[in-house]
Amino acid sequence: QVQLVESGGGLVQPGESLRLSCAASGFSFSMYTIRWYRQAPGKERELVAAIGNDGGSTNYADSVKGRFTISRDNAKNLGFLQMNSLKPEDTAVYYCNAVHVIRQFGDHWGQGTQVTVSS
Repeated sequence: QVQLVESGGGLVQPGESLRLSCAASGFSFSMYTIRWYRQAPGKERELVAAIGNDGGSTNYADSVKGRFTISRDNAKNLGFLQMNSLKPEDTAVYYCNAVHVIRQFGDHWGQGTQVTVSS
């Protein structure tokens, strides 16, 4: 059974940090690019960060560059999003998305984890 489960969200104050995890099972994790998206209330889903299947390439939205770091551990089928210097505008539901390196083979989504940044 294919599963992608995010964890690590929560309520933090501005300037604090969170580390999101994405646990994969039921598919060949190392054959998938990992992307983190977020969606705030009333806004469209936004691509935050992406990492290649071998971890060799990363990309970030301008809004999070220098504050967020994406990584992965293929041996443990885990993806991570380290979020530092959090701002209220980072408040959103964060989703993990695994996209096969051959796009036609499809992708998988997690259920999302809530991140709230508020004083």
